[in-house]
Amino acid sequence: MLSFQDAYTLWRWLPFPRGVFHDVLAGTKGDLAGADEYVTTVIRFVERGIFIPAPVDVLADLDRIIGRIEAVNRGLTEEEQISADQQHAYAVLLKIVYAGFLSQAPAEP
Repeated sequence: MLSFQDAYTLWRWLPFPRGVFHDVLAGTKGDLAGADEYVTTVIRFVERGIFIPAPVDVLADLDRIIGRIEAVNRGLTEEEQISADQQHAYAVLLKIVYAGFLSQAPAEP
């Protein structure tokens, strides 16, 4: 398992998955972009120590996205399969990053 810092570093350098013309994968790519935007709250934490979680359940959203990608993972063309694999890996990485961020929550007084 990647450490929080390693996952964060990898995520910051990894390009967002490319898209293909496939109904489900186009939808999951859009949802993944939304989740990615929420995960950017982690940048503030790493760079400035500001811990403000996103206003939505990002981990549940990522679980749904991952499930949709896994469900469509049959009968894809080679190009669609590459896109699905990239989206899946990116979503799993986001989940590791965001779960690691949440585990860094300051103790409540």
